[in-house]
Amino acid sequence: MANSAIAIFGEVLFDCFPEGERVLGGAPFNVAWHLQAFGRSPLFISRIGSDEEGDVILRSMGQWGMATGCLQRDERHPTGRVTITLEAGEPSYEIVADVAYDFIDAAGVADVQATTLYHGSLGLRNPIAREALNRLKANNPQRIFMDVNLRDPWWQRESVLNWVTEADWVKLNEHELLQLHSESDDLLTTATSFRHQYKLEGLVVTLGERGVLAVAADDHTCEIKPELNLNLVDTVGAGDALTSVLILGLELDWTLQLTLERAQRFASAIVGRRGAVVDDPAFYQSYIDAWQLA
Repeated sequence: MANSAIAIFGEVLFDCFPEGERVLGGAPFNVAWHLQAFGRSPLFISRIGSDEEGDVILRSMGQWGMATGCLQRDERHPTGRVTITLEAGEPSYEIVADVAYDFIDAAGVADVQATTLYHGSLGLRNPIAREALNRLKANNPQRIFMDVNLRDPWWQRESVLNWVTEADWVKLNEHELLQLHSESDDLLTTATSFRHQYKLEGLVVTLGERGVLAVAADDHTCEIKPELNLNLVDTVGAGDALTSVLILGLELDWTLQLTLERAQRFASAIVGRRGAVVDDPAFYQSYIDAWQLA
């Protein structure tokens, strides 16, 4: 039986750029990577192809110390990828379908036990992957954390809201909140109504450069505005960085205020680096020391 405090379920993929550059990512993978750096040893549950890109993922995880026992290999479907093209200087994205993470096998996750189970919505576009997640939920994790990612054409409102109903904590951005629940012109009113309707322990709404808003039990609210960031490189993975610290705070019983402050600070640091993750342990050490994680 595989045991971990945190199980992370979903996609791992490569962003493939026109000039041939490949960048490893996928929201669940990014979250798992950060949690590994923070010493939480998450179980990352996904599926990769029996191809060169799958080999790279296995190598990268091994070098980072991540457990690979829940990373399935697929002989028929390739490793996930997002193909990025430029049209008149503007990027467009194709999230390639029928890739390995769409076919995560329920039989391979039957024995996974976790206190926190994280999943997104993109990784559930295929019924086979949805069956695997349902099998994980049947093991009764103490907490389900859902990360909403509405990527056209890979989402349906009814399905997403059904998964929200089964979650304890949900994170989404303000545009996604309004797509799912346009209750009011006031964002806090809408967020509070959404949390009530779906009986969530907590709802976290990211606001881009304006920071983050959270509504938790007893309608306790907290909003964090980031300091002016003069070292912006790119915003790729900022939300995943924030999510990793949200989960860390839930696991360690930090207050909501403290969790959001630390999550926003870490996300602000990530946007000062190229890409969604950092493969230098020294980057994480100041947070490990300041948060007494060692």
